[in-house]
Amino acid sequence: MAADANGESLLTCEKRPLWLLSCVLSLCVGLLFHMAAAMSIDHDARMLFDSLAHSTKQSIDMRIKSYSDLLRGAASLFRVSDQVTREQFHAYVSNLDLQKNFPGVMNLNYCKALDHAGRAAFEAAMQRDYPAGRDGYPAFAIDPPEPRDWYSVLVYIEPISSAPEKYGHDIAVRPPVARVLLQSRDSGEVSNSGLQVPMPGRPHLEGMAMRLPVYRNGMPVGTVQQRRAAYQGSVGLGYDLALMVHGVLAAMPVRNVRLTLFDIGTQTTEPQPLAHDTRPLFDSAAAGGPLPWWQPGGSRKYLSSTMLIDYNGRVWQALFSVRKSDLYTPFETYLPWLALLVGFTGSMLLYTVLHTLASSRLRAIRMATAMTDELRASQLRLQQSHQKLRRLAAHADHIKEEERKRIAREIHDDLGQNLLVLRIEADMLASRTQQQHPRLHARARATLRQIDATIKSVRQIINDLRPTVLDLGVNAAVEWQAAQFRARTGIACEVSESHGDISVSDQCATALFRILQESLSNISQHASASRVQIKLEKYHGNVWLTVSDNGVGAGTDGRNKHGSFGLVGIEERIKLLGGTCLIDSSPGAGMSVQVSVPLDASMQDFSHQ
Repeated sequence: MAADANGESLLTCEKRPLWLLSCVLSLCVGLLFHMAAAMSIDHDARMLFDSLAHSTKQSIDMRIKSYSDLLRGAASLFRVSDQVTREQFHAYVSNLDLQKNFPGVMNLNYCKALDHAGRAAFEAAMQRDYPAGRDGYPAFAIDPPEPRDWYSVLVYIEPISSAPEKYGHDIAVRPPVARVLLQSRDSGEVSNSGLQVPMPGRPHLEGMAMRLPVYRNGMPVGTVQQRRAAYQGSVGLGYDLALMVHGVLAAMPVRNVRLTLFDIGTQTTEPQPLAHDTRPLFDSAAAGGPLPWWQPGGSRKYLSSTMLIDYNGRVWQALFSVRKSDLYTPFETYLPWLALLVGFTGSMLLYTVLHTLASSRLRAIRMATAMTDELRASQLRLQQSHQKLRRLAAHADHIKEEERKRIAREIHDDLGQNLLVLRIEADMLASRTQQQHPRLHARARATLRQIDATIKSVRQIINDLRPTVLDLGVNAAVEWQAAQFRARTGIACEVSESHGDISVSDQCATALFRILQESLSNISQHASASRVQIKLEKYHGNVWLTVSDNGVGAGTDGRNKHGSFGLVGIEERIKLLGGTCLIDSSPGAGMSVQVSVPLDASMQDFSHQ
């Protein structure tokens, strides 16, 4: 009883560490599930965020393109006629319904280009033709009033209520704007300075402007000089950048996405690193978050993306950022913890099942191991038995050929000689009795014919046992066998040789002869062929023998037919010599037997392996 108690206590002590280890491993599996779920959710959030940022960027591109198209349409109005009145411009803009069709656009305007010499006359004409209060416009005066070499004065602003203080303002007074205007005049393209338009008294507006040059109607504009000569001013539009961007962001299905825009120049194709004190064109966040916008990657709670926006020759760098939690659904928020629980619980259940089946699995493994060992031993014994059978077959075949050779030699040396002596005696008897004993002479002649037939039969038996032509080489043996086949069957048999006498061992020559003999025997009995072709050649250290016919052929199961050992015998003879055998046949397509044997092959070499 004490021993049993000690055994149970030891078993309990062994099980406790296993269960403790299983709990630790299950917790690790749960943590892996938690990490995998979190990474999957983060990846989906990143894909969603990148897609939203790309869509938002495309929306901004479309807004900018629509503004550019609006500007080109306004320029077309001035290119049709050099005398577009303020009333006509007002009617044109009113029909566009900017607030409805072009969100963010505050006004369309026209700037007149003039030099200092024409300033006074132009200012007087504007004051005369458009007195203060007409159409809601204030009194006209060029601002600032200081004299300059040239001016770009805002003369039409529709609706005037959007910026009445800009009426008469010379926008070229700002050097960056002046440079852009001159570049636009020379290129004929839409231009912008990248600077915000000052809006005194309205700090909430983030005004931006785009301009397009207007040339006099009918004048050529093919070269820079022609464009300078035809230049009369420019049309522009002013828009609220904040209103435009907030309208785009409002269409996003995810809230709290922060967008910051920077003007980074004109020749930039890649996002640029920005200093911390760089002033943005626009920032959708009314107040800074816990991190500056340029450091959203500094916390794993944020996602960020940087894209470039082509703003009519200038480049805006758009930086999108959002908290990851704003992209998660309620289910995705708790999914990693659910995965942790599922991983831990599933691992514990799996361990319980495996622990329950451990003993039976171990017994099954032991049984399988024992059966495998027994099977391997059986396979080894079978292989050894097969090798013994092959050696026995090789030895038996060698003994058989040697015995045939011995019997053929004894028949030739003993019986053949006796028959030859007997024939000589019979011939002499026939010669002596030819005149005096006709009846005895006839009997002697009959005996002589019988002796000749016996000698012929003995020679045939000798050739069947071991043809003497083999002593002349394998080439002569093949030619002789083909001639015998033609004489016996009447089937056309062609022999082609690529070399002269091929020197091989006696065993190899005998094997090739027997293979040819067996192949021709099969053809005569089963092939119903009218033509046989035999090839004997030497190639790469091997002697090749090919026997092909145009007979009825055989199916794939012909070699395994019960009681058929001809083809099997051919294959076995070749294997004993270390050669290869290829039998190609199909019903109605004839048969080809091709064997190859090393030139130095000997059956004794393989019979002892």
